[in-house]
Amino acid sequence: MGGGDFTVTVSRKEVVAAVLPVQEYWLPLSNLDLLLPPVDVGVFFCYKKPHDLTFGSMIGVLKEALAQALVSYYPFAGEVLSNSAGEPELLCNNRGVDFMEAYADVQLQNLNLYNPDESIESKLVPKKKHGVLSVQVTELKCGGVVVACTFDHRIADAYSANMFLVSWAEMAQSKPSSVLPSFRRSLLNPRCPGSYDLSLDDMCIPMSALPPPKAPQPGDDLLINRFYYVTTEQLSRTKLESLNAFLWKMVAKSAVMEDENQNICKMGTVVKETMIASYFENVLSIPFGKKTINELKEKPLSWVADAIHEYLEGAVTKEHFLGLIDWVEAHRPEPALAKIYSSGSRDGPAFVVSSGQRFPASRVDFGWGMPALGSYHFPWGGEAGYVMPMPSPVRDGDWVVYMHLSVGQIEWIETEAAHIFRPLSSEYLNLSNSD
Repeated sequence: MGGGDFTVTVSRKEVVAAVLPVQEYWLPLSNLDLLLPPVDVGVFFCYKKPHDLTFGSMIGVLKEALAQALVSYYPFAGEVLSNSAGEPELLCNNRGVDFMEAYADVQLQNLNLYNPDESIESKLVPKKKHGVLSVQVTELKCGGVVVACTFDHRIADAYSANMFLVSWAEMAQSKPSSVLPSFRRSLLNPRCPGSYDLSLDDMCIPMSALPPPKAPQPGDDLLINRFYYVTTEQLSRTKLESLNAFLWKMVAKSAVMEDENQNICKMGTVVKETMIASYFENVLSIPFGKKTINELKEKPLSWVADAIHEYLEGAVTKEHFLGLIDWVEAHRPEPALAKIYSSGSRDGPAFVVSSGQRFPASRVDFGWGMPALGSYHFPWGGEAGYVMPMPSPVRDGDWVVYMHLSVGQIEWIETEAAHIFRPLSSEYLNLSNSD
C-alpha cells in the first residue's frame, strides 16, 4: 500500500494571535491537568478539492476565523511555563498560534492513511515547537487540503479541543459560536479536608516512584500507529459485547510470556466527567483493570466485559473525580500521572482505550464541505498502547479505529481479526474522485 513516499514543503510560517487584545494573566492548571505528562495531541482533517475556492482563499478564511476563535479560547494562544513551585502554569499572553502553510506532492486518494507513521506523522501533523497550539494547512497535489493541529494535552483534553475545533469552523462560516468555554477553576478545587479512596494509590503514581525507563534493545516490540475501519455489519455479526473486551482479549493473546498464569495484561479506559458541560481543560481519569494473560485467553468475552464493568463502576461517579483531585493535592508539588501510562512490558502488556465516538468531525466544516476523514493522532510517548474508535465519515454505525500498539499486537490483530479490523483505505473513504 503506497502513499507514504512524498515530500512536504512548508512555504510560510507566521503567528496568528487573537483578534482582540487579551489582558495578560496567569491561569493555574487544575489538579486534573497536573496528572497529564507534557505530551502533545495531534488531530487532522482531510478535505477534497473545493469547487470554487483557491488554496490562498482557504488560508485567509482559516487565519481570520482562528484569530476570532482565540478570543474565547485564549488558553490556546498562551504558553506553558514553570511557576515558583516547579509546576506548569499557563501564561495567557496572546503570544499566538504558530500557523504553517505547506504543499505535499501527493494526491489525497494516494495517502496511505492505514499507516500514519508514513503519511501523517511529521509530515501533515505539525510538531509543536512553541506555545500551546500549532496549525499546519497542507495543499495536496490534487487540490485537496489537510488541516492539522497539535496541542498541549496539559491544557486541553479531546472534549475541550472538540469545542474549539467546532467554534473555529463556525467562525469561518460567520456563525455564532454554539458553545462558549468555561474556565471556572473553582469547580475543580480540592476539598478541605481532602479525602480519597486508597484505590487511587494503585491508579496514580508519583513520578519519583516510577522505575527508570528501559534502554531500547535490539528486537524490542516497538509501538506503531495504524488506522482501521469496522463496519456495522461485522460488529453485529460477531456479536461483540464490547470493542474494549474484544481488544483486551486480542492483546492478551498476542503476548509471548514465560508464565501466562503469573504475567498480567492491563487495560485502561479514559473516563470523561461531563457534569460541567462547557468546561475547558482536562476532566478525565484513566482507571484500569488487570487480569492474568491466561484468564483473558481462556475466559469468554462476556467474562472480560464484566471485568471492564467492574473497574469502571467506581470511576464514573462524581466522588471518584473529587477524590482524584484530593489525591493530587495530597502529593503536590510532586508531579504524578496515571499509572497505566508508564505500564509497559515488564509484567505484561498494557493499553488504554479512549472513546472518540463523540468526535464531531462532521461539524468541522470551514465552508468547503465536511472532511472526508477527521481523526486524532496520538502516539502519546508512554509505554502502554492507545486505541481510539471514532465515528466513520462514510456510513452511520461504522467506526474508524486509531491504534497505537506494538508491532506484535498489530500483527496478531491483523491475523486473527482481519475480518473485523480492515485497513483504512481511500476506496472505503470514497476518495477516488478527490481530484
